[in-house]
Amino acid sequence: MSTFHATTIFAIRHKGQCAMAGDGQVTLGNQVVMKHTARKVRKIFNGKVLAGFAGSVADAFTLFEKFEGSLEEYNGNLARAAVEMAKEWRSDKVLRQLEAMLIVMDAQKLLLLSGTGEVIEPDDGILAIGSGGNYALAAGRALKQYAGEQMSAKEIAKSALEIAANICVFTNNNIIVEEL
Repeated sequence: MSTFHATTIFAIRHKGQCAMAGDGQVTLGNQVVMKHTARKVRKIFNGKVLAGFAGSVADAFTLFEKFEGSLEEYNGNLARAAVEMAKEWRSDKVLRQLEAMLIVMDAQKLLLLSGTGEVIEPDDGILAIGSGGNYALAAGRALKQYAGEQMSAKEIAKSALEIAANICVFTNNNIIVEEL
């Protein structure tokens, strides 16, 4: 049985700005595009946190809900909420089966969460996940390094995803960018 997958998310902290971008494509297996306009990046916790997912759609929505609950429980402390959720995700028999990854960010932190218990904060303020994640990551790093002074975080996020969409068949140009 094929599963639905959502693809590319890119996040950046740059010049005191925070932005996260996601494409709109959802595929069924490796052959069929089922949706072009999915919204995979959201503001949560009263607009103070950005979260984006890649992976199985139903699994990602489950993780969104769990993470929001964790944020509420720890009064918006992003790092604590992420660590506690990652511990639960890794140790719970049902959650452990979920196939998705999350990127979360607030004004101070940018984190990657995975089902293996990983909570990773990047050294360079850039993260990307999903099928086109490596393309977006490479593009974003180049843009930040070579055009960073002329571009905002939002512009880099959008451009990185546009570049990934031109390379990755699982990434499209229906891009949503959210900022903090």
